Amino acid sequence: MTSHRPVDVFELQALMARHLPQYRNRPPHYQAEMLSSLLELGLANSTRLLDVGGGTGIVAEAMHYLMPGTRIVSIDLADRFCKGLSVDTLKYDGRSIPFGDKEFDAATFNNVMHHVPVGSRSSLLREVRRVVSGSVYIKDHLGGTAISDLMLTLLDAIGNIPFGGMIEASYLSQQDWEGLAAASGYRIGATAQERCYRRRVMKALFPNRLEITLRLDPV
Repeated sequence: MTSHRPVDVFELQALMARHLPQYRNRPPHYQAEMLSSLLELGLANSTRLLDVGGGTGIVAEAMHYLMPGTRIVSIDLADRFCKGLSVDTLKYDGRSIPFGDKEFDAATFNNVMHHVPVGSRSSLLREVRRVVSGSVYIKDHLGGTAISDLMLTLLDAIGNIPFGGMIEASYLSQQDWEGLAAASGYRIGATAQERCYRRRVMKALFPNRLEITLRLDPV
């Protein structure tokens, strides 16, 4: 597995601010931690990456900056992609991914799966398994209790409303993640938890244990 230094938050800020003015005075500590966790689990080994639910495409753009030799395609239900990205972007229907079998060697879902309807999650992952030959990297949340789900709902509102992102969500517990992986032809190969996504007051209000990154390996 390729090792990587932690993502530099100010390099990332300069990149993101070129496309989203909101980041000119807002260092993206959260996104830097998220990207570091993905790299820690082996994402940098991919050369053909599918980013599912890419939103504005800014995370895919950041991944391309960190992995410049990787071909990245970001897909989403709506075309909210920033203009002038260096990655390919595509609107799709949420069910059929318009690529051939094994066209990619890895995929990412970055804070996406909790917005996918519960009944559609395993079918979506099985469709990803068709077009992706290797692992799926998922950065998401760890819920499962009334209190954690309430905190995560508030976090989603804070993080998504300014960018027109989805709010409706159903959060997964550790058991849910394990069941979803098994139902979709994967196993959880590695996880990254307790990283420093938030500091000071925000950490006290929204503990870092609410965040999780998983690598799903095909079985």
